[in-house]
Amino acid sequence: MKASLQLRMGQQLTMTPQLQQAIRLLQLSTLDLQQEIQGMLDSNPLLDVDEEFETPSADKNDQNGNDSPVSETPASENTVTEPTKEDAHSESEVAADSEWSETIPENLSTDSEWDDTWQASAAPASTSSGQSGSGEDYDMDSRNGSTDDLQDHLLWQLNLTPMSSNDHLIAINILEGVDSDGYLKVSLEDILESLDPALDIEMDEIQAVLRRVQQFEPSGVCTRNLQECLAVQLSHLDEDTPWLALAKKLIANHLELLGSKDYASLMRKLKVKEEELKLVIRGIQELNPRPGSQIAPQASEYVIPDVMVRKIKGEWRVELNPDIAPKLRINDHYASMVKRADSSADNTFIKDHLQEARWFLKSLQSRNDTLLKVAREIVEYQHEFLDQGDEAMKPLVLHDIAEAVGMHESTISRVTTQKYMHTPRGIFELKYFFSSHVSTTSGGECSSTAIRAMIKKMIAVESAKKPLSDSKIAALLEEDGIKVARRTVAKYREAMHIPPSNERKRLV
Repeated sequence: MKASLQLRMGQQLTMTPQLQQAIRLLQLSTLDLQQEIQGMLDSNPLLDVDEEFETPSADKNDQNGNDSPVSETPASENTVTEPTKEDAHSESEVAADSEWSETIPENLSTDSEWDDTWQASAAPASTSSGQSGSGEDYDMDSRNGSTDDLQDHLLWQLNLTPMSSNDHLIAINILEGVDSDGYLKVSLEDILESLDPALDIEMDEIQAVLRRVQQFEPSGVCTRNLQECLAVQLSHLDEDTPWLALAKKLIANHLELLGSKDYASLMRKLKVKEEELKLVIRGIQELNPRPGSQIAPQASEYVIPDVMVRKIKGEWRVELNPDIAPKLRINDHYASMVKRADSSADNTFIKDHLQEARWFLKSLQSRNDTLLKVAREIVEYQHEFLDQGDEAMKPLVLHDIAEAVGMHESTISRVTTQKYMHTPRGIFELKYFFSSHVSTTSGGECSSTAIRAMIKKMIAVESAKKPLSDSKIAALLEEDGIKVARRTVAKYREAMHIPPSNERKRLV
């Protein structure tokens, strides 16, 4: 075999680190992007936050041409001036500071703690809750939010209830078996087996303790099923309630008929008229089938829109939300230390981090440009939705936007995932504007979002005594020129969390 040289031409796609970083930033949500930026600021000294400092209010007044607060004519020595509000406020602060400083001894022992020496009541008025709430770091949710869950709430009531040691032990075992909805998920037999046999506790004692803890708030907790939960809540109502006796009878014997909304059978079995049954059902509907949900803590979830859309002079304008991420810049002081011919460790460190900072800024700019470009195309395509509502939504797929902006569909998918748009009609995820289409009798297309809006509108105006079935809704849509199968209507209805027609039936 002779050695030979061959020339071959080819193309190969290589994922450079810069490209990988740009793709990763593109698919991050707003919260993840903020964490990524904060992590980069902590690890790279060449990156800084570009802060804009505000000028003092006095300088602003001078620049705006307003009158200066200082009089141009100096007052004479004999002139007596009245104290202003600012002077009174400053004097009160000085007095408060001096009073506060007097409460702290000059010499403290080495093992003393700050909380033992200084109390919140000794703080000056300027550090009270009224002033602390005006700062930028004031967190309304953490200050006013309650962290107690249902178990803590029930244990707090148990500690206030006089009980014997055995009853207290039984009550603790009962409360440990209560779920977040307030229902007891552990059988009384299991509770009896878990107790120490030496205590000689019998089943009737557990049942007696159960009845006591069922009187705790919220009404209906520690019950074993829906029937018992509603019965306990009814027992807490005033005995003079006119519909109470019928409601107890309905819950005890005919709860299944109420669940299936068989009102004719209910009127026959309870021997009441329609107006009386309406009153009973209305009272039962005011009860809470999940009493524990009143106490369960729910963390607030906020959506920060990435794109802002508003109508200006008859045109829809699309802008990026400037508050989603801080403005970054390269630290000029450190960047000026780079020496090209120097190969020392310090110079190499600065060079590498300078290049990393430039790549990161470029990737952020690329992310913003791509997001803005895609959002503008979506708004231009779905402007009728912004003007008229869901029923005017057009069918749209990722391929349509990809062709319009000259990008791949995978890129559009990354851009529209977990990105939100603030519009006059609300905040929507960018994915919301994409929907499949259904053919119409005229040869056109209708989006699935518009069909959902039509179904919701039909159900909203239907007769309460005779709700529209899925087949009837499909027939009404076909009259409007939209060909939709019954199972498709059922799928769209379930996606909107709308119950079927037999469960929507009610007395008027």
